[in-house]
Order: sequence, then structure tokens, then C-alpha cells
Amino acid sequence: MPSQPPEGEPAPSDGSLPTDALASFGTRPFAFYVHVPFCSTRCGYCDFNTYTSDELGPGASRASYADQVVAEVRLARRVLGDRDVPVSSVFVGGGTPTLLPAGDLGRILAAVRAEFGLTADAEVTTEANPDSVTAESLAALRADGFTRVSFGMQSSAPHVLAVLERTHTPGRAVAAVAEARAAGFPHVNVDLIYAAPGETEADFAASLAAAVGSGADHVSAYALIVEDGTRLAARIRRGELPDVDDDVAADRYLQADAALGAAGLAWYEVSNWARPGGECRHNLAYWRGDDWWGAGPGAHSHVGGVRWWNVRHPAAYAARIAAGESPAQAREVLTAEDRRVEDVLLRVRLREGLPLGRLTPAGLAVAERAVADGLAEGPAYAAGRLVLTLRGRLLADALVRDLVD
Repeated sequence: MPSQPPEGEPAPSDGSLPTDALASFGTRPFAFYVHVPFCSTRCGYCDFNTYTSDELGPGASRASYADQVVAEVRLARRVLGDRDVPVSSVFVGGGTPTLLPAGDLGRILAAVRAEFGLTADAEVTTEANPDSVTAESLAALRADGFTRVSFGMQSSAPHVLAVLERTHTPGRAVAAVAEARAAGFPHVNVDLIYAAPGETEADFAASLAAAVGSGADHVSAYALIVEDGTRLAARIRRGELPDVDDDVAADRYLQADAALGAAGLAWYEVSNWARPGGECRHNLAYWRGDDWWGAGPGAHSHVGGVRWWNVRHPAAYAARIAAGESPAQAREVLTAEDRRVEDVLLRVRLREGLPLGRLTPAGLAVAERAVADGLAEGPAYAAGRLVLTLRGRLLADALVRDLVD
């Protein structure tokens, strides 16, 4: 999640939602996100809402965190009422969720199940650093109902891991995938970061080969973004490291798409590839504009066109929960046009494409030019959808800006 949320308007202390938002609850799939803000160390490129032990300060504790999230799950049940809307996906992200004991993550999942229920095919994911799990902890998570684990592999090159300030050894991610498979996880993702300073084409080829060879059925690959205020940005500014090269990043993307496609992992979102059935249904819920409740410090939620975000620091979050109040800091009520624009921005990144009916006349003209320029597929356009070509995916950010201008 970004380092700074928008301003928004004050959120009610009891977490209540507008009548219209509540009335629409249940008309779309419903998901749960749980943010675990703890990390053993801070990676030099990261600007997420995370905290090491030294940064937590008084009033926040890993030991009591699961109880606080369980309390927010119960708050969600009170706010959303008694309508029977089972949760279709749960995603525990961070930070490093697996710094908490597996039993704590299991208790949080049990609270979601007890308050809302889970659909019969619910997807339940936790993120993990490769060195934050063991065969035993993975087995415990699987026994508690987790179906998917996402490992932050990032690279198999030691010097790239050092630049990113990752703590695991190059082979640990592959070993962790094997342990997850042995524990019975049906779905495993590995994350890769490409175009880091010092990474070569051969380095990235080796990372792709390791990801494919690990047996993971899903790979996410992202170009490194240098965020202001991070240690990596400071090192680049001082000249210690070269800046990220956009042309290199584009070459790496083409390299990823070719290697993953050849291995049977098809793209279904600009930065995500999966074997059939391995797509991340939780992330699809975001891209399709479904409803979700985000629990934990800094977590964002969306229900019925209302978006809100929690206070960011774990101590402030703990204080709100202890007082029996909603941890929501602020919110915004989206207009119909806001929601249309967001739908365009997100759905155009999907392999299933964007229905042309979501575009204005000006946007339709842009879409028609995109087909003529080879950025979008002609047959899909004729069938009423805008689907990006490989070249279009490389230029997706610029294209979507034109579609909504």
C-alpha cells in the first residue's frame, strides 16, 4: 500500500457506513484483507506501512496483534449487519505475516470464518518471506485452512538480493516452495523484481528459471520502483547505484513474458502469470471492483462505493481497538464517475479485458486508435472488449491515462 493515503473525510468512530453502501452489500463478491505490519528488517526499496521491532515503540506488540485483528473482524460483522455474505477470499499481507506464529494467523482466519463464513472454494493466502517459514509452520497454516502462500523471492542472484537488502539466501525461496507443496498447498506464488541496479539479463533469466523450476503455479514480476524516502533512493541520489533504466525494464518484461509463457504460465494481468486455475482470485477481486474489508494498521477497505483506510501506526491502531472504536482514519464516497474511471484503470490491465461500454466517446476513440496502433487486439475489440497486446502491456500506463482523460 502507498506510504500516504488521500485526505478523505473523517470516518465515524463506530465504523458505520452510508445506507446505500450497506444496501448494496452482497451484490458483489466479498473478500477480506489482513495487514500484518511487522518486519524483521526493512528492505532498502520498501515504503510500505511496515515496522521493525525498533520502530514499533510503546503501545504496539506482535504478541497481542492477532487479538486486535480478531476484534476488528467482529467490528466488521457489526457494521455490515447480519446479511449472509460468505467471504470468497482472504489475503494476509504485510510486512511479513509469517513473523507471527502460525497459530495466530489461524486464529484470525477462524474469526473470519466464524463471523462471515467462507465460500466452499474460498482462496486463503498468506505472504511470506522465504526465511520466515519452516516445513512445520507451513504444515500448521495448511491445517488451519490456508490454501495459498506467496513467497517474496525477488531474485536468485546474490548481488541483486544484496542491493534490495533481502535477507534470504538465493536457494531458500525454491526450498520454501517445495516445503509448501509438501505441506499440501495447492497454490504457490513467487514474486520477482526486475531491473534492479546491477541486474543483468542473465541474472533475470536465472531468476525466471528458478521460479518456474520451483513448481510454483503463479509468478508475479514487477519492475523495481524507486520510492522517495527509501534507502535505495538515497543510494541512487548519492551515486552509489545507477538509477533504474526504463528501456532495460521493458526488455526484462518481454523476457519474463516469453519465459513464463513457454513454461505454461499465461498472463492474466499485466504483471501476473499463472497456470490454468492458479490465478490469484483475491487480487482479481480488487481489479474487478468487488467489496473487501481491510483489517490492520493502514489497511484500505471498499464496500458499496465507500473506501476507507485505517490509522497507520500499530500503536494508534491498538488504542482504537482497545477503546472499542473503529480504527478507520478517513474515508471517501466514490461518485459513479469515480467508479467508472477506476474500473477502466484496473480492468484494462486484465487478460479478460475492459468492456467497451465503460468508455466515454472520447475513450472509445482512444481505444480504436489503440487497435490501429497494435496496442489492443482487433478481434476482442470487435467483440466489445479492449484487450491489450504484448506491446500494449508495455505501454499500459500511458494508454490508460489517455482512456480516461
